[in-house]
Amino acid sequence: MAEPVVSRLAIVGAGLIGSSIARAARDYGAAGEIAILDASTQVMARVRELGIANEASGDAASALKGADLAVICTPVGVCGAVAESLAPHLEAGAILSDVGSVKGAVVAQVDPYVPQGVHFIPAHPIAGTEFSGPDAGFATLFQNRWCILTPPEGADEKAVKTLSDFWTRIGAKVETMTAEHHDKVLALTSHLPHLIAYNIVGTADDFGEQTRSEVIKFSASGFRDFTRIAASDPTMWRDVFLNNKEAVLEMLGRFNEDLSALQRMIRRDDGQGLYDFFSRTRAIRRSIIEQGQDTAAPDFGRQKLN
Repeated sequence: MAEPVVSRLAIVGAGLIGSSIARAARDYGAAGEIAILDASTQVMARVRELGIANEASGDAASALKGADLAVICTPVGVCGAVAESLAPHLEAGAILSDVGSVKGAVVAQVDPYVPQGVHFIPAHPIAGTEFSGPDAGFATLFQNRWCILTPPEGADEKAVKTLSDFWTRIGAKVETMTAEHHDKVLALTSHLPHLIAYNIVGTADDFGEQTRSEVIKFSASGFRDFTRIAASDPTMWRDVFLNNKEAVLEMLGRFNEDLSALQRMIRRDDGQGLYDFFSRTRAIRRSIIEQGQDTAAPDFGRQKLN
């Protein structure tokens, strides 16, 4: 196996992403040693039971000692507080990164606490499931998924390459862009779909107990599969929407305009307009499959229950 990309990796937050990074770094030899920190003593106990880290004492000084890469894997709303707690223990030359799906707000929170000589390079792996916690992680989560790096202007090129190599080693494809551009793109591709999914489930709930039970009982594939992401971690998504407010509101405004156009087509019996619109969106869906970002398997590859 090739030499590790980093000698010691410290992961702060042992949820789905953090525990998956640990498993992937171990399985693909991306790190010589792995340390995990989490604010929850119960989570730390489970990390020790799972054996996914070399060091899981819960002590920041111990976890970060000798770490050349530290990755914050917490909800974006607490990244600043986490960075402040890590700062005294980060060693000169180390890379500090994160996995948040919002970048501008994370940079604003974390930057004030980055010690001199530490390279802060934000990142966002576009991968996940609706599950959370250390047991939810798996080593192949990042395979063929994008990880976006948003290095600040003047960032150390060697540090950026090291972080890029780390994500490549654990299976991701790496792209680099500005934090501002990232937040606009993700507002459309990730944040808005989650908001719509939460809203559809909320609409079903508003109809009352009888209708709600029928929605659950007779959930067709459209409602069932689209609302899967509404089961995602509420703390994480609360923080995402509050910390990417402007971009989300901009995309929501555009969505509402397009939705109004569809309403007019239906009201006016504009069959050709609907057909043309659905044909265009179908082609985009096929492109997603062609680029390997989803499967064309029947029922979205969902395993059948016996």
